[in-house]
Amino acid sequence: MEIDRVNFGVFYTPQQYISIIWREIEKYIDQNTTILDSSCGQGDFFRKDISTTQIGVDVDSDAIQKAKSKFPNVKFFSRNSLLNVSRDTFGIEETRKLIIIGNPPYNDITSLAKKEQKTKYIEMDSDIVTRDYGMSFLLSYSKLNSDIIAILHPLSYLIKKANFNLLKKFTNRYRLVKGIVVSSSTFYQTSKSNPFPILIATYESNPLGMDFEFIRSFEFQTIEGKKFRIKDFDYIPNYIRKYPLKKIKYRDGDILFWTMRDLNALKRNRTFVKKYSTNTIVVDIAKLDYYVYVDVVKHYSSLFPYYFGNLDIIIDNEMFKQYRDYFIQDSLNRWSFLNSFYTKIDMKLETIQTKIREYFKNLLGDHYVNLQN
Repeated sequence: MEIDRVNFGVFYTPQQYISIIWREIEKYIDQNTTILDSSCGQGDFFRKDISTTQIGVDVDSDAIQKAKSKFPNVKFFSRNSLLNVSRDTFGIEETRKLIIIGNPPYNDITSLAKKEQKTKYIEMDSDIVTRDYGMSFLLSYSKLNSDIIAILHPLSYLIKKANFNLLKKFTNRYRLVKGIVVSSSTFYQTSKSNPFPILIATYESNPLGMDFEFIRSFEFQTIEGKKFRIKDFDYIPNYIRKYPLKKIKYRDGDILFWTMRDLNALKRNRTFVKKYSTNTIVVDIAKLDYYVYVDVVKHYSSLFPYYFGNLDIIIDNEMFKQYRDYFIQDSLNRWSFLNSFYTKIDMKLETIQTKIREYFKNLLGDHYVNLQN
């Protein structure tokens, strides 16, 4: 049912991505290795051609029955993997090398997306509770003292600092060694209209762990062959606020702007708004240019690749100053109230659009999405 997929993040994994996982872990496997998928579904991550111990766990008993019929060489448990988490629970000896694989469910229960369908919650150990099931699974892997973790999860777990901070028990013990980004649109029964980046991640147990600066400097790869680092770009929060400030009160005549989160949220949400609410920012007129910039980014967001969807809005401030007038004229075509702050210039719409695309092409470089191809 659709409501169960929303609540439990049940989306099955393309075989290409499973093959990448196995290619990453093969060098770690020996006769003392146990391979665990604690959210195994129908067992698609398992292999019949290896002799080492494989264990599958899932809360869905029907899926476990199907998995048993396909993989008689695998030990299966039908149970909640996030409750009473220990090696003993899954029959794994402490002396065994543990490699965890899979595509655990992810579902941010605080997200507004499909909020009306998010009615079910999985019971879990108190020390791994987070707002997202996928992050709780990551914490459970640490609790199991796994040696290697090769799984899929939203890229946002690492690149959003608030999420990263929630994973401290995990990030203190593990280090990302390989990260390949793919689109959520390639998964069966997911939305194709607003895809978000999924990371095929390989982690090694490492006493150094990783801090957020490590992630900012990490070179991510995409399935299409692109490479990027978070720190390679500048972002709009360095110039304006993303969220409202309680101490700033609304007054008649103030310009209002909707809360900013990331690029994908900008695609869904409004920019300038007329009605004040707890989700609106009172615009500092001295920084109005940057709110205009965000407004234009929304309308040209198709030029950005899917793997930037969970990043803050990217900007090159010095280059933006050179293209500022084109951004203003574009936004003036949508918002008449801006005429009180800017002068309308007699400029062809085609010229405005061409120059704005030129800016984004220079900004994004190899990551620019050429819609003419």
